[in-house]
Amino acid sequence: MIDYNPAEWEIDQTHPQYHNDLIEGLSGLIDKEIGFSFIELGLIRNIKIEDGSAKVSMVLTTPFCPYGPEMIADTKAMVEKILELPTDVELSGDLWDPTMLDPELRDSDWGLFP
Repeated sequence: MIDYNPAEWEIDQTHPQYHNDLIEGLSGLIDKEIGFSFIELGLIRNIKIEDGSAKVSMVLTTPFCPYGPEMIADTKAMVEKILELPTDVELSGDLWDPTMLDPELRDSDWGLFP
């Protein structure tokens, strides 16, 4: 069993009223290659509100993901829609790994990891 490395969003501490809306909205964004949501894959690593704007840190499942620019744009649009704030999305220096997956997904038979 691999450890779980969940995302920790600063917004949950400072503005918890947005948590459910963010989870719901970002769960609707799907990685087109893998077929699972950005939330299930653990791609959204942090969201915070700072100086009147939202800052999102995310990772991609591969460094040269062909859908990367679209995924970043979709994330930006969804967070802006929910928070009604200008939003910047930055790619984290971290590399995606299976510990970021939702534990239920890792335990499923989806095919990439034992």
